Amino acid sequence: MLPRLLLLICAPLCEPAGLLLIVSPSHPTEGSPVNLTCKMPSLQSSDAQFQFCFFRDAQALGPGWSSSPKLQIANMWKEDSGSYWCEAQTMASKVLRSWRSQINVHRVPVADVSLETQPPGGQVMEGDRLVLICSVAMGTGDITFLWYKGAIGLNLQTKTQRSLTAEYEIPTARESDAEQYYCVAENGYGPRPSGLVSITVRIPVSRPILMVRAPRAQAVVGDVLKLHCEALRGSHPILYWFYHEDVILGSSSAPSGGGASFNLSLTAEHSGNYSCEANNGLGAQRSEEVTLNFTGRRSTRDPLRSLPSPVPQEFPYLNSPTPGQLQPTYENVNVVSGRDVYSLVYYNQPEQESAAAETLGTHMEDQVSLDIYSRLRKANITDVDYEDAM
Repeated sequence: MLPRLLLLICAPLCEPAGLLLIVSPSHPTEGSPVNLTCKMPSLQSSDAQFQFCFFRDAQALGPGWSSSPKLQIANMWKEDSGSYWCEAQTMASKVLRSWRSQINVHRVPVADVSLETQPPGGQVMEGDRLVLICSVAMGTGDITFLWYKGAIGLNLQTKTQRSLTAEYEIPTARESDAEQYYCVAENGYGPRPSGLVSITVRIPVSRPILMVRAPRAQAVVGDVLKLHCEALRGSHPILYWFYHEDVILGSSSAPSGGGASFNLSLTAEHSGNYSCEANNGLGAQRSEEVTLNFTGRRSTRDPLRSLPSPVPQEFPYLNSPTPGQLQPTYENVNVVSGRDVYSLVYYNQPEQESAAAETLGTHMEDQVSLDIYSRLRKANITDVDYEDAM
């Protein structure tokens, strides 16, 4: 009597024994598809008379009830792990249920993290866009990407996304962006860093400055002039070219800064305009012209001797002369009248040497005569009265 009673109670609950849920593959990894099949071994010939539905943790999957005993889940993720079963409903509304199947989706740890740049090669022009691309060869699920700058690892940005690559963008590259970078990726199994990538920001040269130095106050034929050209900004190496009346005199390279110099032995034909050019492969820049006219002897009482002698401007890229050893320096210091530009020449002479020269009454040989006095008179520039300054 008791066994018959237990059978009657168990009958409704045991009905799922005729319905099977087949999972393929049975141990899926994240991102891979899974096929679910609701199988009725004892009623294969009459499957078309049933409606099927698949469930995970009491939630219906797919389109709900359907005449198809199969369902494909295109991409399984870690959060899709759970208890799955299927149900079949007869035309008489009788519902059959399969046993539950536990599906555990396996996550693949990230591996082989790399950092690449756009533009490639880690070189970018100042002002251009720079992109740091962090990639993993494998890894599933949500991956967190982090970008770091420098040896101390300054965190620049963090992104979490379901992707094998992520990008960090520097819209406008600056000189301060030249540094080493690396990225880190992780998806719950610990961080994995990339290798270091060095970024070089290429900077075009600025307009160079030309300075001309003579060994004495009275430069004569045979003396050696030193032409020094320097661009204050620009990526190295920088190639400098020196010109006289747009004819190339020579060139010199500065591999690590400081400008370049060219020595010129004076001849009578060397009067005229001098300039220099700087080029680091990102565009050339030409300096302003310096005009030098070499003439013959004249008396120390020439009005030009009374030109005001302001203290020459000192540039940080030049070594300051020691007291008593100052050399004449010709530079791009101009007086402008209309469309004419007159280059001034400043010369510093030790006081005791000047006094001795006055006492002896020696005649000075003109180092460089720019005809400033006469040209300024012709240009009607009256801001400076040189005769009053005598």
